[in-house]
Amino acid sequence: MAISTSDFKNGLKIELDGEPFTITYFQHVKPGKGGAFVRTKVKNLKTGRVIDKRFRAGEKVQAADIEERKMQYLYLDGENLVFMDSQTYEQTPFSTEQIGEGIKWLKENTDVDVLFWRGNPINIELPKFIEAEIVACEPGEKGDTASNTTKPATLETGAVVQVPLFLKQGQRIRVDTRSGEYVERVSG
Repeated sequence: MAISTSDFKNGLKIELDGEPFTITYFQHVKPGKGGAFVRTKVKNLKTGRVIDKRFRAGEKVQAADIEERKMQYLYLDGENLVFMDSQTYEQTPFSTEQIGEGIKWLKENTDVDVLFWRGNPINIELPKFIEAEIVACEPGEKGDTASNTTKPATLETGAVVQVPLFLKQGQRIRVDTRSGEYVERVSG
């Protein structure tokens, strides 16, 4: 299916040069001279590499044949992370290289969207937010609660995030997986 540049939106999955991409940024530009064009940033869904690409206004691109399936992260088996389809219970392995930086947000039983391109699993989409327990951090000093000062905290997933000084080891927090930033403390 062909998609016009006028239909571009963030998250749209397209095919360029035989590879699947997702649009992460786009801007319609109408210069004083010359024809209008669309400036984009597209992310390769197989490699994770982001490139800048320009399209003429009205240019058509091919929609990527991407299927998303809800799967659950089960465990790390040597160099492979194993995911299970929630409907069929079929297990799909991914290498640690395929997952890349996303591995620091995964813990057992995390639900993710696995992307299949032409029937083959190529990547995962993490949930936008995760809840995790702080397993290590320096104690805050008494009276350090009113400032915007932060300290590093290690989560149960292995990720290190900057958190407010009042947080302690054993507390649960919500983290934005897209930016790696602390969002809020979670009770319970």
